Amino acid sequence: MTDAATMKYLRRTAIAAGATLLVFTGFAAAPITNAQEINPSSVAPPSGAPMSFADLIERVRPAVVSISVRQRPGAVQQPLEGLPPGFEEFFRGRPDRQGPAPTSLGSGFFIDQNGTIVTNHHVVEGAEEITIRTSEGRDIQADLIGSDEATDIAVLRVRGGGRFPFVSFDDARHVRVGDWVVAVGNPFGLDGTATAGIVSAIGRRDAGSSAYVDYMQIDAPINRGNSGGPTFDLNGNVIGVNSAIFSPTGGNVGIGFAIPANTARSIVQQLISGGRVTRGWIGVSIQPLDEDIARSLGLEEPRGALVASVVPDGPAARAGIQQGDVILTFNGERIEDSRDLTQRVGNTAIGNNSRVEVLRAGQRRTLNMRLAERPSEQTLASTQTTPNQTPAEPPAESGAGVAQSSLGLSVRPMTAEDRTRAGLAANESGLIITAIEPNSDAAEKGIRVGDIIMQADQRSIRTVQELSTATEAARRANRPLLLQVSNRAGRGFVAVDVE
Repeated sequence: MTDAATMKYLRRTAIAAGATLLVFTGFAAAPITNAQEINPSSVAPPSGAPMSFADLIERVRPAVVSISVRQRPGAVQQPLEGLPPGFEEFFRGRPDRQGPAPTSLGSGFFIDQNGTIVTNHHVVEGAEEITIRTSEGRDIQADLIGSDEATDIAVLRVRGGGRFPFVSFDDARHVRVGDWVVAVGNPFGLDGTATAGIVSAIGRRDAGSSAYVDYMQIDAPINRGNSGGPTFDLNGNVIGVNSAIFSPTGGNVGIGFAIPANTARSIVQQLISGGRVTRGWIGVSIQPLDEDIARSLGLEEPRGALVASVVPDGPAARAGIQQGDVILTFNGERIEDSRDLTQRVGNTAIGNNSRVEVLRAGQRRTLNMRLAERPSEQTLASTQTTPNQTPAEPPAESGAGVAQSSLGLSVRPMTAEDRTRAGLAANESGLIITAIEPNSDAAEKGIRVGDIIMQADQRSIRTVQELSTATEAARRANRPLLLQVSNRAGRGFVAVDVE
């Protein structure tokens, strides 16, 4: 069959089939017969998904402002403390600006017509002068009404009053993973930027440093300068306040964190009414329970909060709570973990009498205490130091000591010189660790030569024999041995397997 005959045959076949045949000549393609326009069919969006966010953004954008802060001379704005690696707040347009008056950039939003603005604490921390820029481009001075470092919420008010467009908090209890969200803010100083995404997770406790916030995770792109800006639902309600991101590079990687509206609204109301936030406080340092520590205490599951230290003459001390107690319930409610206890205590009115159930030496007992007001974060940081501010150094005779093969380490009694070097009180004692087996459970859990064993099985120890007796009791009970260890990092409890 010739080329011409072949083409004639193909044309007849295509026409019979109702198809359109394209003939390729070089790089060109041309329709042969029966060319028809293909009309696009309408595609219905999934339930709840808009084809455009334009109407929503047009409605809420006037309530969002950019915030520029001139800090006091010499003030250094620090990142949020305690953030895990890769987490950071996203506020400063020029975080490394040199000179006597460093500046920071962030976002915020009006919550009433009188010019009350919500933003983040770290945006306005150390502020000497605060300027907000409206969506219309007006620059207005604002004053700080109150700020709460623990939740990273601050409230401002514009000077001179006026009437401003505003948005409202929702209770956010309707929010589910997968719901659409829209963020409007000032990333990198770009006013009025809007982005959209979904809620990736809720109740996130492993993000940020605050024990008082269970964060909402979103994937709407947010960056430095978005901090303090609102996260909206599709109804235009504020369901979160942007606060931190996870980013190995400093830029958006699709993981952002917002303070849920329920938490933010409560803090904002307190700041507006009194200029500060008050929380209950019992005066203990608490440590999470892991499975090994729970087993060493005879607990079936790692629920509760382990008391690592007690503030002298604080509410807990006056109620009789001791180091090593496990707080199981608070006012009849079961405590899940140390964070749960912190939140429950913080939400309890100051001066209230509360019931606390603790586990001590295998026995449960109920204690009554009267809550005090939680001191400021700065005060707590200055008082929550351990006695051994000058930690003991590894002894010169490293390797000497009495071997405790069941624990994989060697120890010796403390001397007066050891006690002085470690900054311990005259009535405190313990055993210095002089050697440790590299592959032992104790080594894997961070115990090192030079550390001091202060307690074993919730009892103070002074002699090697006391440690051996506690070790043997743990072996017979087929459980790990709970040790209180003092070292450069402070004091804490470690459960070590007994071989």
